[in-house]
Amino acid sequence: MNTATQTLRPQFERARRAWRGSPLPGFFAWWGAELRALLPARWQMLFGGGNVWCLLHHQDGQWSVRRSGQPQTSAPWSDALDAPAQQAMVNAAVADIDRQDLRLALCLPQEAVLSRRLVLPEAARDNLRQIGAFEMDRQTPFRIDQVYYDLRELPGPAPAGRIAAELVVAPRAAVDAQLQHLRNAGIAIDAVDLCKDDARLGVNLLPPEMARAHRDPRRRLNLVLAIGALLLLVLCLGQYLHNRQEALATMQAQVDDMRTDAQKIALLRKQLEESTGASGFLARRKANSVAIVDVLQDLTARMPDDTWLERFTVESSGGRIGIQGQSAKAASLIDVLQGSKLITGANFQGVIQRDPATNKERFYMDAQLRNPATGKPAASSSAGGAQ
Repeated sequence: MNTATQTLRPQFERARRAWRGSPLPGFFAWWGAELRALLPARWQMLFGGGNVWCLLHHQDGQWSVRRSGQPQTSAPWSDALDAPAQQAMVNAAVADIDRQDLRLALCLPQEAVLSRRLVLPEAARDNLRQIGAFEMDRQTPFRIDQVYYDLRELPGPAPAGRIAAELVVAPRAAVDAQLQHLRNAGIAIDAVDLCKDDARLGVNLLPPEMARAHRDPRRRLNLVLAIGALLLLVLCLGQYLHNRQEALATMQAQVDDMRTDAQKIALLRKQLEESTGASGFLARRKANSVAIVDVLQDLTARMPDDTWLERFTVESSGGRIGIQGQSAKAASLIDVLQGSKLITGANFQGVIQRDPATNKERFYMDAQLRNPATGKPAASSSAGGAQ
C-alpha cells in the first residue's frame, strides 16, 4: 500500500496543483459565499466550514491574534506569561472558531524575509519546493540549511510555456526563537507565513516535517455521506428503470388487449362479409330463379283443354323441366310453348305413343327454365312435381 501511495503521490500532487491553479476554486468559493449570504446568520455559522486561519503576531514582546482578512486583533499578552496563561489567551481569541477548522500561522513582517520573482518552465509547477532548493544558491546569499523557504506560483500572465513564481526566504535564526517560544508555551502552529495587509500571503515557510498533523473527524462522516449519496443515486436509477419497465409492461399489456380486440373485430368483419356474401348470393339466386307457381300458371294458360299432365318435375340445380302427359295433338305442344317467357328449349323425349284406353297421345317433353327479365336460362326457386 505504501509503495502504491508513493507511486500515485506525484499524480495526486499534480492534480492538486492544477486544481489550485485553475479558476474553479475561486469560482466555487465565491458561489458558496453568495449562497451562504442568503441563509440566516445561525445557519451561516453551521454551513461555513473550511479552514479558518488565524495569524499570530509578535512585536515588542507582545503577542496578538487576528483572523486572516480582518483588521480586528485580540487583546495582546506578554511573552513573559507562563504557558497556561498564554494558552488561555489564545483560546479566548479563537473561542468562536470550531477547533476542527482552526489553523494557526506565525505571521512574519515583510522586513524579516527576502523574496525573489522567478520565471520557470511549466514543468516546474509540479515540484516548486524542490525547485526553490535548487535556486537558493543563485537567488539568495543563503544556503538551504540556513533558511526557511517556500515557492509559490504567482497569478497573472506569463510567457508562453512558463510560469511566474515567488521565492520567499526567512533566516532560521530569526524564526527559530519564535517557534521555540510557542513550542514552550504549548501553542502548536500550522504554518509560518507573511502578513499582506490584513491577510496572510499564502506561503508556508515551515518544513513539511515540522507541520502539525490534523485528523479530520469529518472525513469519515463525509465518506459515509458520499457512500450514502452514491447508494441513493443507484436506488434512484434502479427505481427509474423499474418504473420504465412497469410502464413498458403496462403498454405491452395494452397493446396485447388492442391486438386481441383487433383480431375480434377482424373476425366479426370476416363473418359480416361472409354473411353479406351469402345473403347476396341468395338474393341473386332468387332474382335469377323462376317460381314453380309461375311456371305452372304459364303452362296451365298455354296447354289446350284436350291436354293434361300426368307428371311435372323441375331440377333445382340446373332448372331442367320434365313434362309428361296426354294430348289429342301432342306434336302441336312445341309450338304452344315457344311463346312462353318462362320455358325454352322444349323437345320431346322418346316416341309419342297413343294410349288405347284414352285414345290420347302420350308424350314426354324436356325443357329449360329461363329468367323472364334477362331471357337467359335460370334455376328454379324450388323443385316440385305434378301429376
